[in-house]
Amino acid sequence: MSTWQKLSQSLLNLPLSLLVKTRTIPSDPVAELPLDLNRPILYTLPFSSQTDLLTLSAAAKAAGLPDPLDPMVIHGRTFPRYVFVADSPSIFGSNGQIPASSLALFTDLLAAHQADAELDVQLLPASVLWGRKPGTEGESKPILKALNGPEKGFAILAQGRDCLVRLSPTVSLRFMADKYGADDTIANKLARVAKIHFSRQKLAAAGPRLPQRQALFNRLLASKAIEKVVREEAESRDVPLEKVRKEAIDMMEEIAADFSYSLVRHGDRFLSWLWNRLYQGINVSNAQRVRQLAQDGHEIVYVPCHRSHMDYLLLSYVLYQEGMVPPHIAAGINLNFFPAGPIFRRGGAFFIRRSFKGNRLYSTVFREYLGELFAKGYSVEYFSEGGRSRTGRLLAPKTGMLSMTLQAMLRGLNRPVTLVPVYIGYEHVMEVATYAKELRGKRKEKENLSQVLRTLRKLRNFGQGYVNFGEPIPLNQYLNEQVPEWRQDIDPIEPQRPQWLNPVVNSLADKMMTHINDAAATNGLTLCALALLSSRQRALSREELEQQVDCYLQLLQNTPYSPNCTQPSDSVSALVEHAIGMDKFLVERDSLGDIISLDRQQSLLMTYYRNNIIHLFALPSLIAHIVVSHQQLSRAEMHRQIGLLYPFLKAELYLRFDESDLPDAIDILVDELLRQRLILSDDNMLSLNSARIGPLQLLGNTITETLQRYAITLTLLRGEPQLMKSDLEQQSQMMAQRLSRLHGINAPEFFDKSVFSSLVKTLRQQGYLNEENHAVSRPVASLADLLADLVSPEIKLTIQAVMNREDKKEQPPETTNT
Repeated sequence: MSTWQKLSQSLLNLPLSLLVKTRTIPSDPVAELPLDLNRPILYTLPFSSQTDLLTLSAAAKAAGLPDPLDPMVIHGRTFPRYVFVADSPSIFGSNGQIPASSLALFTDLLAAHQADAELDVQLLPASVLWGRKPGTEGESKPILKALNGPEKGFAILAQGRDCLVRLSPTVSLRFMADKYGADDTIANKLARVAKIHFSRQKLAAAGPRLPQRQALFNRLLASKAIEKVVREEAESRDVPLEKVRKEAIDMMEEIAADFSYSLVRHGDRFLSWLWNRLYQGINVSNAQRVRQLAQDGHEIVYVPCHRSHMDYLLLSYVLYQEGMVPPHIAAGINLNFFPAGPIFRRGGAFFIRRSFKGNRLYSTVFREYLGELFAKGYSVEYFSEGGRSRTGRLLAPKTGMLSMTLQAMLRGLNRPVTLVPVYIGYEHVMEVATYAKELRGKRKEKENLSQVLRTLRKLRNFGQGYVNFGEPIPLNQYLNEQVPEWRQDIDPIEPQRPQWLNPVVNSLADKMMTHINDAAATNGLTLCALALLSSRQRALSREELEQQVDCYLQLLQNTPYSPNCTQPSDSVSALVEHAIGMDKFLVERDSLGDIISLDRQQSLLMTYYRNNIIHLFALPSLIAHIVVSHQQLSRAEMHRQIGLLYPFLKAELYLRFDESDLPDAIDILVDELLRQRLILSDDNMLSLNSARIGPLQLLGNTITETLQRYAITLTLLRGEPQLMKSDLEQQSQMMAQRLSRLHGINAPEFFDKSVFSSLVKTLRQQGYLNEENHAVSRPVASLADLLADLVSPEIKLTIQAVMNREDKKEQPPETTNT
């Protein structure tokens, strides 16, 4: 490095240190990319810029990476640790040529690899983004250009606090040298590929240009689909064409987002303050896979679970923090109230009516708007459950938006479309007390300004928040597998609803919900809730509670539910202490130690957090429950019983194991319970371990209420095989309510009608009901007997007593002869 370069860098460092605040993406590049610090790293930058280089230097050192200003020494020869793939622009413009010095460096390094078979330099793409304003359609100035000196100065002054240092997965020069050689042509090609990469990287961070609102409406109004519906509506209603066009424009005004980069940028600062006020931390998992999808040019559709109104803000905030573009969000029309509606709209929300069945004009306008978002490359987010879960479990998906997504693909999109399931979890949901009241019959309060103000007054520390990105579902690939001929139905003008659409949408919805659950996050609060609610008295000593939480953690660590599921790394005692610090449990002290318990009201509220993760423990709980109920049985009998019950659990809780995977999953879990000494094995016979009966019973009790519900329905079906489907669901719900009151079952989902609807649907799918929805006697009797062995005697007696009482009500009164 020349003396002049050193001097200029020294002069630049002071103002940069004062004016620039960088965010490095990913935040832990060594782990997330991943990088090998024992191998040389060559930073590759898109444009020759000392400002960018110094900014990268500060960010690299803060991330524990080698300083790009420090040269590499390879076999006694010194090489720069950075390379630019384009000339520095000037105020007179730039032809974007690859600098001769960069081509020479690539050529020399490739030659060094040919001379040394052990050498492997990691080429690390690094770009410095000064703001992420995407620009507007119709602007002549390209948004992906480099900045000359004066422009860079203004950018630092205006956007220095919003500077993003973006690092990407490395390219192995060893691979390049082995595959392509080391001549000048390969060095040139390497530089050109890097330039394309940086263009995609900037587009992934800033997003496509934003539409001018009126131009967007004009495009939509001119679309063949809307034009046709407007004409037909005018004819059928015998009204002027302009009147229907005006209605269509009013609908567009009601629906369309008005995305504002400046609001998102300033909103990021507000939300940073808000999350610090609300939460002790936001934990993000698997963001790198989404960044890669964005950079590869995928149309991304985020499909998160829906716990709280906070979900809208949290996911957009996390995506912006992770260097991606906040999505356009499908929000319920109930949120379009002043002042929240205009703010949400400028933050990317587009509003959708709860129902538009029969309104052909509205459905066409909405579908065309959604297709426009996809065609222009804007990422989209919608909540497939349709509303917030009041019980903490995933709700059955509403498939309307998913169907419209596939229909948008049938317009002939050029880009691959990928669903990204997202698990969102909290240690405290602000609306949870309201949910409990609504489940007890209170009317849902309409969203309004006063409700927002009441919520803001309650702001306090709510523990941790979690955003886990699940395994993406590439829709093009999914359709190729399910409907190989789907491209034959592509029509860019008339939206199609081919016969295969509904069954494919339904199977895709189940897969999507399963992937959300696969990415669940456990924490100290949810694990403590799971343990305490499994105790008959909702109380455990601290020692028993820690022992049970340790049992859960060992199951999660030794038999991971899925690769995308996350669990805490803290010690058991620290997790329990943190959960107690959330002020949700009663702690009583006596001479023997602490007793941790839940009162009735908190028991009800804590079922919400237990239900967030209950699916992770459904299968091990069922194994434990069967062992406790039978005390001794063979592995083969264990497999048989679980094989009969599992389809119902899978459908209700969106469990991940297919029928072919189930035997191996059972054996792995049984082996783990044996390792923990919760059960014993002798000559392929499984039995309970009386010395560890406490933890085993608590583990088994997790699934108890679910099996009781199944027993209710199967007992009813056995007693009255020709019971109508609707009557079976209604009577099951009524009997569950009765059991809930008599036995103190304080879980709102225990008598949730939708749970019984799911159960009856699965009974039909599994062959327990015939085409008329009447019971198939032998399978129903067999399953009813199995369940009768797994519920307690008092529950069986109560079910029978209630049935007998109902039978007596239906019998005609006796008559006497006179």
